[in-house]
Amino acid sequence: MLSVLPVFTLSSVTHRLAPLTLAVTLALTAGSVSAAASTADQAKARDIQRWPVLTSAVPVDAKLEQRLEKILAAMTPEQKIAQMIQPEIRDITVEDMRKYGFGSYLNGGGSFPANNKHATPADWIKLAEAMYQASIDASQDGSSIPTMWGTDAVHGHNNVIGATIFPHNIGLGAARDARLIEQIARATAVEVRATGIDWIFAPTVAVPQDDRWGRTYEGYAEDPALVRDYAAAIVRGLQGEPGGKFLTDHHVISTVKHFLGDGGTEGGVDQGDNIASEQQLIDIHAQGYVGGLQAGAQTVMASFNSWHGEKNHGSQYLLTQVLKQRFGFDGLVVGDWNGHGQIPGCTNENCAQAANAGLDIYMVPTAAWKPLYHNLLAQLKSGEIAQSRIDDAVRRILRVKLRAGLFDRPGPAKRAFSGKLELIGAAEHRAVARDAVRKSLVLLKNNQSLLPISPKANILLTGPAADDIGLQSGGWTISWQGTGNVNSDFPGGSSIYQGFAAQVKAAGGQIHLSKDGSFQQKPDVAVVVFGEEPYAEGNGDIDNLEFQRGNKTALALLKSLKQQGIPVVSVFLSGRPLWVNPELNQSDAFVAAWLPGSEGAGIADVLLKTASGKVQYDFHGKLSYSWPVSPTQFKVNLNDGQTPLLPYGFGLSYTSKDSGPLSKALPEQAAGGNGAHEPLPLFERAAKAPWQFWLRSGTQMAPVTANVQTLGDLSFKSIDRRVQEDGREINFGGKIDNAVALASNFPRDLRGYRESNAVLELQINPVQPVQGLNLSLGCGEQCGGSVDLTPLLQGKTGWQTLSIDLACFKGTDFGKVQQSFVLSSKAANKVQLSDIRLVPGLAGKASLSCQ
Repeated sequence: MLSVLPVFTLSSVTHRLAPLTLAVTLALTAGSVSAAASTADQAKARDIQRWPVLTSAVPVDAKLEQRLEKILAAMTPEQKIAQMIQPEIRDITVEDMRKYGFGSYLNGGGSFPANNKHATPADWIKLAEAMYQASIDASQDGSSIPTMWGTDAVHGHNNVIGATIFPHNIGLGAARDARLIEQIARATAVEVRATGIDWIFAPTVAVPQDDRWGRTYEGYAEDPALVRDYAAAIVRGLQGEPGGKFLTDHHVISTVKHFLGDGGTEGGVDQGDNIASEQQLIDIHAQGYVGGLQAGAQTVMASFNSWHGEKNHGSQYLLTQVLKQRFGFDGLVVGDWNGHGQIPGCTNENCAQAANAGLDIYMVPTAAWKPLYHNLLAQLKSGEIAQSRIDDAVRRILRVKLRAGLFDRPGPAKRAFSGKLELIGAAEHRAVARDAVRKSLVLLKNNQSLLPISPKANILLTGPAADDIGLQSGGWTISWQGTGNVNSDFPGGSSIYQGFAAQVKAAGGQIHLSKDGSFQQKPDVAVVVFGEEPYAEGNGDIDNLEFQRGNKTALALLKSLKQQGIPVVSVFLSGRPLWVNPELNQSDAFVAAWLPGSEGAGIADVLLKTASGKVQYDFHGKLSYSWPVSPTQFKVNLNDGQTPLLPYGFGLSYTSKDSGPLSKALPEQAAGGNGAHEPLPLFERAAKAPWQFWLRSGTQMAPVTANVQTLGDLSFKSIDRRVQEDGREINFGGKIDNAVALASNFPRDLRGYRESNAVLELQINPVQPVQGLNLSLGCGEQCGGSVDLTPLLQGKTGWQTLSIDLACFKGTDFGKVQQSFVLSSKAANKVQLSDIRLVPGLAGKASLSCQ
C-alpha cells in the first residue's frame, strides 16, 4: 500500500545533506501574479529614508583597500566567479577546489569530513588543510587566493563530536545576560578555530512573532531591543573588538542572519511571506542588524522568506539599497542553501537575478554548483550581470578575507589553535555552558515551595528526556534535525539525570531513574523531564501550540504520579512556549528549561539544595516569549495589547512573595478549536505554496518546471479546462510504477484538518477507463496512507468531483504531511485534474467516507 510513498520523502532530498534539491519554480504558479502585484504596490510605499544610517565599528583601512584593488585587478573573470561560488563538502573534492579555486565552501548541518559522523577534530583539520592548499595552488586556475570554510555553529561547534553544546538562543534570551552571550561566543570561536574553520553562520537575529514557526528557538526573544543588544554581544565575542583584538587567532568571522524578516512570516511558515509594513520591518525585524552590524559583523546571510511576495534573495531594495547603501555595510552577503533557486525565473543552476539584486556569494550545496558557475560566467561575459556588480561582489569577499588575515596566516593545520584537542569541550567552556543553563531556567510554578529539593531525599527521575543529552540539546546538534544521537555522542557532557545523580549520591540521598515512572519504593518527589522531540527549520512548523496534541503521553505519566500521591516537578524541554495547561495542572512545580545543550547538570544546580539545606543557585531566567493562553494564541508579543497566560518577562524565584498565577487550576479545554475551519487549496490553476508538483517514474524523480514535461513513460502537461492552463493532464505509460505528487520542502502540520473531519477534494476527468489508480498521502519513510480510486471512477466519464475522507488515509501522521497528494499507477491511465483542496466538515458526505 505504501510502496509509492518513500520515494517522495523529500525531507531527505531538499535541504541539508541533499542528494537532490527541490528547485522551486514559482514562475509557474498563479501566486506569482498576485505576488508581483503586491510587490509593485509595496514598492510604491517604500521609503529608504525610513531606515537608520549605521556606522560599523570596523573602520576603512586605506592600505587594505589598496591591497584589495591590486588583487582584484589581476583576477580573471573565471577567478572572480569562483569567488562567488560556495559549494558543500559532500559535493566537491579537493581536486575541484584546485581546478576552480572556490572563494569559500561549507558543511551543512549533519555533514562531516568523509561523511563520518564521528570524524575527529584531526579529520576536520585534515580536510581544511587540504582545501586551503588546493585553493592557493595556482597550477590549474592561476589563483592563489585562500578559500574559507563556513559552518553552522549556532549553539557551540554543534557539528563536532565532543564540542561544548550551549543552550539554544531561546534559553539564552531568558538568561537576560549580554555578558554571558559574549563569553559563549568567545568559547565557540576557539572551538571552531581548533578544527581549522574560519567562518560561522551565526548569530541568528530573527525576532519570532508566531510561535508556530519551527525556528522560534533560534531567536533570542520576541523583544527587538534584547535581540539588538545580544547581536552586538555575540558579534563582539566571535570576532573581537574592532580597533583592538579583532579577528585574531582567537576569533572567527561572524554572520548575522537571515536578512530580513524571517521571524515574521504569515502563519509561522518557514521560508514563507512576511507582510509587515516597512516601519514594522525596521522596528521589529531589523534591530538585530542594527546591533550586529554596528559591532562590526563582516557577513550577512540572505533569508529564504519573501517580503510582500518578493523573495529576499532577489530583492535589490533590501540587499543593496537598504543593507549595503543605507546601512553602509561593506562586508559580504551570502545566500542560504540554494535560496537563489527560489526566485521566480531562477533555478539552482541559473540565477543572474540574485547577483544583480546584491548577493555576493551563492550557497549552492549540490551538484548545481558547476552549471551555476558556467552560467554566471556566461552572464558576466554577455553583460546580463554587469562587470561592476561582479567586481563589487569580489571586492567584498576579498575585503573580508583580508580583514580576517587569511592571506597572511599559514594553512589551517599550522594555525594557533589547530589540533589542540583539549580546546574541544574544554572545562572552562563547559563551565560557561553550565552557567548558561542555570541562568536560562524559568520557574513558572512552585506550589508549597516544593523546589528546591533536598539531595538527601528519595528522588524519582523519570520522563523520556531524563537521561538523553540528544533530546535536551534539540535540533542543529550533530545532525541537522538533532535526531539519531545517543549519550555516547556527547563525551564530556551530562544528562539531566547524571547531574542529579552526582549530587544526590554525594549527599547520601537516593535517586532512581525510570523512563516510564515505575518504582519499587515510593519516592518523596518525582522530577519528570519531558518536552518536544528535536527538529530544525520547517520540520518544526506546527499549526497549533497544543503540546502532544492527540498523543498525551507526558500528561498520562504526570497523572499517574499525582494519583499515587507523589509531589511532581516538571522540567519542560521545548523550543517555544506551548499550551500545556493540563500538564501545568498536574505539576506542583514547573520549570521551562528550553533546550539546555550538553551541560544538563546545570539543572540540578538550581533544583537541588546543598547537602546542608541551602539554595545553591536561585532562578534567574525570565520569559523571553509570552506564554499562550490557548493553543490558538499563535501571535502574542510584547506590547501588542493581547493578554497571554504569562507575560514576557515573567519568572518566579525562590524569594518570590507569592506563588504566581499558576497556583490555581487552569482551564484545560483547548478553547478556540484548531483553526482548520476554511478550505485549504493545494492546486488551483497552479500548485499553491508550499506545495509543488513532482514526478516519479520508477526510481527517477524530478520537480515539474515546465508546462509539458516527461519523465520515463510518465507525461505531465498543462491543459485548459475553464480558463487558460487551469488543469493538468497525466499520462501513466503503464511500463513502470509512476506517480505525481504535490510535495513540500518540509513536513506540514495538517492535524487541524483531520480533526475537523475534512476531505481531500479533487476534480478529475478519467479520459479512458481507469485501472489501478491510487491516491495517497505521505509523511516519511513507511508513513502514509493510500486509497484505490478505481472503484469510484468505474464507468464514469467527464469531469467528476471526488472527495475522500481524510480518515481513509490510514497510517498517515497528519502532524507531518510532506506529500498532500500522490496519484500513482503501475497501469496505463490517462486522467485530467483541476482543483485540489482540503475541505473541513464534509467527511460524512464524502465520495468515500471512513467515519
